[in-house]
Amino acid sequence: FKCEQCDYAAKQKINLIQHIRTHTGERPFKCDECDYAAAKKSHLDEHILKHTGERPYKCDICNYRSTEKGNLIKHMHTHTPKTLKGTQ
Repeated sequence: FKCEQCDYAAKQKINLIQHIRTHTGERPFKCDECDYAAAKKSHLDEHILKHTGERPYKCDICNYRSTEKGNLIKHMHTHTPKTLKGTQ
């Protein structure tokens, strides 16, 4: 499935549909609580957590919790030993 506006190609039609929204600006998934709108349902689902206060992404090492998976991934780096440049 190839985009007619750029070089993007996808193996699944849904991925092309979501990509085309980057060109059209379409955001069909609307939040019922505020003016937020998203091009992908998963982005709306993540946004809604901000209204509910739920923090489903939990660190296994400490008490950190997040509404966004990406923030948990960044947090996990705080538990990884730092490697100094030029040392072995």
